[in-house]
Amino acid sequence: VQLVESGGELVQAGGSLRLSCVASGLTFSLYPMAWFRQAPGKEREFVGAISRSGGSTYYADSVEGRFTISRSNAKNTVYLQMNSLKTEDAALYYCAAHKVATLRDSYYSANPADFGSWGQGTQVTVSS
Repeated sequence: VQLVESGGELVQAGGSLRLSCVASGLTFSLYPMAWFRQAPGKEREFVGAISRSGGSTYYADSVEGRFTISRSNAKNTVYLQMNSLKTEDAALYYCAAHKVATLRDSYYSANPADFGSWGQGTQVTVSS
């Protein structure tokens, strides 16, 4: 399994970015996906999760209402639209694929221990 993130860059506070993560080596449409982030000196934290069909999503309180996770199973890609960015959103953003394929359309997870494949990350920097 390979996950490749892109889209991270330097942006001003209040701005927007869209991150993408292209997956290969798995039947993408069977796997719940998620985004996590890690800032320097801090632990990795959950950002958003999406079910295999895309019909169910879940967000960390810190990004609820500002970030949107979505996916295109036709393109094997998961996205993270980030609006109203804050300086505290600056971090290395990772996408992750769940360890287990599922036929449950509504299942998602925010627990990093449930995810077995991780990308290398894409850096988001937010200037004040």
